[in-house]
Amino acid sequence: MSSKFPPVVTRLPQADIPLQGVTAYLSQGKDQQIIFMEFAEEIDLPEHAHKAQWGFVIEGRLDFKIGDAELRTYRKGDYYFIPEGVKHTGRIYAGLMVMDHFDQPDRYGVKKS
Repeated sequence: MSSKFPPVVTRLPQADIPLQGVTAYLSQGKDQQIIFMEFAEEIDLPEHAHKAQWGFVIEGRLDFKIGDAELRTYRKGDYYFIPEGVKHTGRIYAGLMVMDHFDQPDRYGVKKS
């Protein structure tokens, strides 16, 4: 899959994310991570929880159910916040590009060659 992200992103290490059809780039900080992700296929996300996550939709569509809230569709320009420990689930559509900030330095590791 040819990336739509610019070289300043694609030069970052690729993140090891256990989802089919995702290409992800990892910007690692001491106490947090920023992940730039592109999805080539649709994915149903199983319900899960982790430390706080703030995300921004760069392109495409994402359906999220965060906690007890109703399912909501996020599109280009929308952002979402998932507080620490709150369960969430959703559907990712092919073509989605997002930038996610995780308040967790070890959420994802670098992909091994």
